[in-house]
Amino acid sequence: MKITLLGTGSPIPDPHRAGPSSLLTSGSDLVLVDAGRGVVQRLAGAGVFPVFLKGVVLTHLHSDHISDLNDVITSHWVMSGPGTTLPIFGPPGTARVVTALLDMLAPDIGYRINHHDDLLSGPQVPVTEVGPGQTFSLGEMTFVVGATDHRPVEPSVAFRVTNGAYSVVMAGDGIPCQSLDELTAGADAYVQTVIRDDLVAAIPNPRLQDILDYHSTVAQAAQTATRAGVRHLVLTHYVPAPLEGTELEWASAAREHFSGNIVAGPDLTTLDLATTAQ
Repeated sequence: MKITLLGTGSPIPDPHRAGPSSLLTSGSDLVLVDAGRGVVQRLAGAGVFPVFLKGVVLTHLHSDHISDLNDVITSHWVMSGPGTTLPIFGPPGTARVVTALLDMLAPDIGYRINHHDDLLSGPQVPVTEVGPGQTFSLGEMTFVVGATDHRPVEPSVAFRVTNGAYSVVMAGDGIPCQSLDELTAGADAYVQTVIRDDLVAAIPNPRLQDILDYHSTVAQAAQTATRAGVRHLVLTHYVPAPLEGTELEWASAAREHFSGNIVAGPDLTTLDLATTAQ
């Protein structure tokens, strides 16, 4: 199984980092996790078009995690053959979001159907809302849903993804909690949004200060990884976004609490579990 960090940025626009999104690859199966700003361009940078996706999974419905879901849906639709579907899984509220996106896209959908004889209907995007304890499969990947603590954002979920050989936890946003510990225990890799609380605390902006109580710090993510006994800790969705080439500072902060492999890098950073088995 391979993890590609498509977008490692934050809600603050950054010319070098797309919004939060990741790509899971198992054999020929590809699944998108979250769909932040610039995700389709980053998919292209990874050599993937939306039409190749088995599906999309969403950890929560904050705008920075879904802002380009409309682009994923449209690009998948116009590049697909008739009847092709793009399954979307996410927490309660996902169906409402997708319905609203399709309503927003209605004029464009109409234009394209009128222009292209082979387009007989709009995007086929079946939505399944999921909660803790539920499971589903996309291709050869099985997803187990767990609760996360990103309050007041509720509900928010994480996914433990297995393919028979490896297991990965895609945690999204949130702070440490028992349910995340249970979901992550014994996984091969744990992917976590992280903030540098020391840097955020130094910025005199009350709205930015508010993020301190519902995101894991680098240290907290490393401590969760240690409790879980994972082999790989993958840091992403950095707040505030580091300058290019300075991600090792974040990894060094995590090293104080975690002795395994730490992955921190720019957009399109990849961890291939099959080539890092030891």
